[in-house]
Amino acid sequence: MHEKTVEQMLQSYEKAQAVRLNFEDLYDEIYEYCLPQRQGFKNFSVGERKDDKIFDETAVVGIQEFASRLQSGLTPNFARWADFVTGQEVPEEEKDDVNNALDGVTDYVFEILQTSNFAQEIHECFIDLALGTAVICVMEGDAVNPIRFQSIPLPHVVLDTGPDGKVDHVYRERMIKNEDIPIAYPNGILTPQMAERISRSPEAKTKILEVSCRLYDDPNEEKYGYYVIDINEKAMIMSEVYTGVGSNPFIAFRWSKASGEVYGRGPALNALSAIKTCNLTIEMILENAQMAISGIYQIDDDGIINVDTINLVPGTVIPKAPNSQGLQPIRAAGSFDVANLILNDMRNNIKRALYNDMLGDPNRTPASATEVAERMADLSRKIGSAFGRLQSEMVQPLLQRVVYILQKQGRIEMPTVNGREVKIRSVSPLAQAQSNQDIVSLNRFLQTVAGSFGPEILNILISSEETALYLAKKFGVPDNLIRDADERQQLVQMAQQMQQQQQQGALPNASTLGG
Repeated sequence: MHEKTVEQMLQSYEKAQAVRLNFEDLYDEIYEYCLPQRQGFKNFSVGERKDDKIFDETAVVGIQEFASRLQSGLTPNFARWADFVTGQEVPEEEKDDVNNALDGVTDYVFEILQTSNFAQEIHECFIDLALGTAVICVMEGDAVNPIRFQSIPLPHVVLDTGPDGKVDHVYRERMIKNEDIPIAYPNGILTPQMAERISRSPEAKTKILEVSCRLYDDPNEEKYGYYVIDINEKAMIMSEVYTGVGSNPFIAFRWSKASGEVYGRGPALNALSAIKTCNLTIEMILENAQMAISGIYQIDDDGIINVDTINLVPGTVIPKAPNSQGLQPIRAAGSFDVANLILNDMRNNIKRALYNDMLGDPNRTPASATEVAERMADLSRKIGSAFGRLQSEMVQPLLQRVVYILQKQGRIEMPTVNGREVKIRSVSPLAQAQSNQDIVSLNRFLQTVAGSFGPEILNILISSEETALYLAKKFGVPDNLIRDADERQQLVQMAQQMQQQQQQGALPNASTLGG
């Protein structure tokens, strides 16, 4: 059974590799001009310098800034950028209590995220996302670090999609020391050949293929198969089936993609032409500058001047034959100042493609709260479609995976995060920028009604309590800060009773009137 399964998986892996091959040259070009220090699809030595083709650093710096800006807008460090809230299947009368309980779970989940390596690994993913596709692995940790995150470079994975267009196969190829195989896969079963190889050559490396794939035998339940295969021996080391929402350890997400394609296309791809143009222009400027400094000369071949011994430095004496011209400089064909006319346009195009041109330079003066909000609103409008894809392919699966691991470890108890019992509501700065539009629209409506018809009509038309709850939700106020419906009703009754007592105390006493 295992041999047949291994053979089928290796065949599927080879087919998926053939699909990725169509993207490798395109991605390698982006690595070459934008991420020269990261490993591309071509082989290279560790520590090798690969920035010999970089003459303009606009894209190199721009991608780092793009990743930082996206991280601060989508998953900011030391902040709560999502909430767990009740879904539609929870009865209305129970939502307040459940939301208060979920708010405590949300605090605990983000405390775990903040003490883990999530921040640095997700930043690496956002750098890969500039190409179009990123993959992060979320694994169960130990008692000290419950969850471990690992960003997987795109050259190390091969992806495939399922019938719904979502990534449902992740193939990860690893080179592991023989002695580390039992440590990396403690539940694995080693063949006698593997055990003998480990004892004979513990320092040698073995090529391992990890496969995570969606199983469709039960359409009403999420089920994933996780397999570890020794490629050289074509032997199965480990085979496990994970069941439930969030059981998949690999999360692949894309910036945008063309219809029918597996891999995404990122903002660096849109700016590639401008990036190459800038590099070529700067290279020609430097060549022109070198020509202007050193010059080009011609001489009479009189047998006196030896061009191999001429050194153009101050104080040099160059002999020449009588009546010969000696060294004569050749006048340059023209100035290359025209390059400056296109460089600024090209650099602005690169910054615009990487979303780094919002509202001027944010480092010039300290930005006010309004200016920061407007920057996020501008970024939210520009990446609207990509923001929606990141929510469904990255934010929700990642938090579902974290909840799955913490529930498995017995650290939290909560219903299933499936969108019906519990759903994930984004409260990141980018999501808040979109909510601000709803807040502005509501404020404009309230001001218009009050100004046109008076506050009396406004009070009749608008429920103050429901409006305040709506604004609290849009502002992302934690649920435990909002009184539930029973407490609000009790406060209303207490206020009415106090008002009645005051009215009764203000009435004149009947005996006093008779006297």
